[in-house]
Amino acid sequence: MTIQARQTAHRLGHVAELRAVWRLRLAGYSVLARRYKTKLGEIDIVVRRGGILAFVEVKARADFATAADALGSRQFGRVARAASLYLARHPHYAAHSVRFDAVLVGGLWPRHLPDVWRPPE
Repeated sequence: MTIQARQTAHRLGHVAELRAVWRLRLAGYSVLARRYKTKLGEIDIVVRRGGILAFVEVKARADFATAADALGSRQFGRVARAASLYLARHPHYAAHSVRFDAVLVGGLWPRHLPDVWRPPE
């Protein structure tokens, strides 16, 4: 991948995350963090609504089916590791129900998929 292609993909990723944030806000979620990076992994968006704390993976592709196909165990592992650190650094969320969501950006309006996967126990 060329430098220009990487920069274009990076910009498209930021736009997709912004659209996902607005989709979640309109659904009543409070955004706690965006692009939460640790040495163990990364979380695109962390949101809270009531007693639910959700770690959200955003996937942007030409259509929803392709975006859904791009979700994989590699991303889930990265998010789960970072989520463990997030919870350790924010113990006031210990009583919240934790969920792993996805937002697919592949059309005019992003699709929010709540509780799309669970890490192994």
